Amino acid sequence: MMKTYLSIIRNCKVAHATRCALYPSPSFTSKWNCKRLMVRRLGTYIPTEDRNYYITTPIFYVNAAPHIGHLYSAVTADYLHRYKLLQGFNSRFATGTDEHGLKIQQAANAAGQDPLSFCTKVSERFKYLFKSCHISYTDYIRTTEERHRCAVEHFWTVLQSKGFIYKGNYEGWYSTQDESFLTPSQVGDAKDSSGKEIMISLESGHKVEWMKEENYMFRLSEFRSRLQEWLEGNPRAVQPERFHHAVLQWLQEDLPDLSVSRQRSRLQWGIPVPGDLDQTIYVWLDALVNYLTVAGYPDSHSQWWRAAHHVVGKDILKFHAIYWPAFLLAADLPLPQTIHVHSHWTVGGKKMSKSLGNVVDPLERSQRFTIDGLRYFLLRQGVPDTDCDYDDDKVVKLLNAELTDSLGGLLNRCTAPSLNPAQVYPHFCSDSFPSQGTEAHNGRAVDEDYHMLDAVRALPAVVEQHYESVHVYKALEAINRCVRQTNGFVQRHTPWKLGSGDGRDQLWLDTILHVSLECLRMYGTLLQPIVPEIADKLLSRLGVKPEEKSWAALDFLVKYQGKDCPFEGRALGPDTGVLFNRLERPNAEKGKPKKAKKATKVKS
Repeated sequence: MMKTYLSIIRNCKVAHATRCALYPSPSFTSKWNCKRLMVRRLGTYIPTEDRNYYITTPIFYVNAAPHIGHLYSAVTADYLHRYKLLQGFNSRFATGTDEHGLKIQQAANAAGQDPLSFCTKVSERFKYLFKSCHISYTDYIRTTEERHRCAVEHFWTVLQSKGFIYKGNYEGWYSTQDESFLTPSQVGDAKDSSGKEIMISLESGHKVEWMKEENYMFRLSEFRSRLQEWLEGNPRAVQPERFHHAVLQWLQEDLPDLSVSRQRSRLQWGIPVPGDLDQTIYVWLDALVNYLTVAGYPDSHSQWWRAAHHVVGKDILKFHAIYWPAFLLAADLPLPQTIHVHSHWTVGGKKMSKSLGNVVDPLERSQRFTIDGLRYFLLRQGVPDTDCDYDDDKVVKLLNAELTDSLGGLLNRCTAPSLNPAQVYPHFCSDSFPSQGTEAHNGRAVDEDYHMLDAVRALPAVVEQHYESVHVYKALEAINRCVRQTNGFVQRHTPWKLGSGDGRDQLWLDTILHVSLECLRMYGTLLQPIVPEIADKLLSRLGVKPEEKSWAALDFLVKYQGKDCPFEGRALGPDTGVLFNRLERPNAEKGKPKKAKKATKVKS
């Protein structure tokens, strides 16, 4: 055990030195990052309480069918969950639907349905989408469940018993569409479609109405300084940095007390205030408690709640980064570890809406581009701090280039019977590919080959850095860059030209294939959280066993280091066809003359 411990420390020092050389930035060269990598590799040396991980999506409002933005939130949380499982964490992943509020009450009335039936119908659409797209949640919560009602009632009672909820009068602007109270500085003049003058939320553009009623208020104003201290002392509490600064900017202004109930005469569809059946709990207080409900609140929640991380869209940042932490502070509960914020998906540069007819159906697109294809596109193109534009043609071009041609082409070449008739993981010859710096050798490797090895060896640390910060697009770009380098390595040495009659040629051919398969094994392992089916297909083709697909198995090209390789000489897995089928361009391209394309095949 001690030898294993010391070996891991040595490997981490090597990884740290490699990262410093390739990525000379503070984030990569810090000793903290090196220690963090070491702790992750140690496995059994990490205390049990530090190996829990709890990730959540927002619970999605059931006033409309799911769109591509909802799936993006879910896929983002899903990759984090899968990634942590690969690292050996005990991970819990919750998603679900938010089913209370005036907007739902009005939508159900308009549909001629009772609210619960209306909610169930839409909630099932979300659940079906997530199941279809391999969202591996461990808990699907609905705010109409009894367990949630009990959690909300208890949470309310705690806040009230501590003196943070009081009866008062609220007068101000309210957006039913956003279920949000607004200050005068957050509204402005506008005109509706008929030309009538209205007031709208400056942030969402939705119509607001003046509301005056007696209800319960939460002493939000008392938490302004504590929220500032929390954010200033935890610069990674809200990510990316842009949104962290935005929340601090909001806290520069006065933070008025928050209305946390509505008169039941106006809002019947919600949880009644405990002890006052004339009032209904504000939908956002109700909804936010769902994260506690899933953790087991109020009974046995501390194990998971201390490891909570949220994925949210930027439009609900204020609720999650100001209201929610204030509620938790008032209840003497720990704050979330991280609030990961992402921006929106647009179409043609415009926000998706029914009126514009530009809402992207994620279920239909997952059937057209495959589940893994759509997952890959969303995470490859999604930039958390910038709105991203969705386009079908862009999906096809990206997937064909990176999954079909680059990654799939590399696997096809290196496992083809014409190059590997024995269908095994070939042997590595250190004479053909000697350690860099070896004196007077007759190896055939060139400088570009050693650069490729350095890049692939450093890749897990690079990917880990970006997976942790939810800059997945950077991680996938790093992987794709290495895939291109490996394709260049194969193309540079043209193994299909090496004659089998020459023993030295055969050793070099085997070495080329061994190095290439080792690179592919790394890519497949790292891609598992993103494209689980494609990654499994790739690794299975290489003959990698299930227990060899974990993050701990990311030792690259150990034969080059003079160690034994468990894969060397092992039979490859069955050939189940191309890794990712080429996609057809959208209908708009049909009818246009097509340029002749060279078929991607192995030269013999």
